[in-house]
Amino acid sequence: MARTLTRLTPDHLAQLDDHVRTCLFWLLDPVALSRVEDDRRAQEVQDRVADVLREWGDCGQVLLVDGTPVGLALYGPARFFHGAAGIPTSPVSSDAVLLAAVHVAEGHREGGLGRMLVQGAAADLVRREVRALEAFGDTRADGQRGCVLPTSFLEAVGFRPQREHPVSPRMRMDLRTTSVWDGVEVALQRLLGLARPAPKQATRLGREPGRVG
Repeated sequence: MARTLTRLTPDHLAQLDDHVRTCLFWLLDPVALSRVEDDRRAQEVQDRVADVLREWGDCGQVLLVDGTPVGLALYGPARFFHGAAGIPTSPVSSDAVLLAAVHVAEGHREGGLGRMLVQGAAADLVRREVRALEAFGDTRADGQRGCVLPTSFLEAVGFRPQREHPVSPRMRMDLRTTSVWDGVEVALQRLLGLARPAPKQATRLGREPGRVG
């Protein structure tokens, strides 16, 4: 089974499942969301993602299994994710990018593929000298808000509480440390089946280096 990470394009969205293709929870505020007809939701998601790509650049990672998209991580500056304003622990820190969504299709939710998507996002942002990645969690075990990531998942992949809340904590992954960079690179290589021995010396960030699964 060949697993590959690639940057998100609007065309990928059409190949993912209905939940990913139509979830506007993060992209629109509640008033704007209420005005979107059901048959327009998928196109609205594509249009909004295209806006982020055009104005900010790469904003997602897509996981391909044998060439077929089965997972997505969506991220970017909080200004593009208007739905975040309704979360009680908003706003996202000024030095951070928001991880809005991580989704892996049913049938592929074992084997750490959700972790792989987060690590791919972190690696992209480290290279772009972003200081931190933040996400809003849902502490409820059943993940009642389908577009909000379970806090347990965020903790498992390296996020720590930034602002506590009984239901919707804001979580943070600091990308400035060398250990984060090294850990992401080694973990990605291992998950992709390309593991190699860890480097003997840490690489500084400013230099070139030698639904949820």
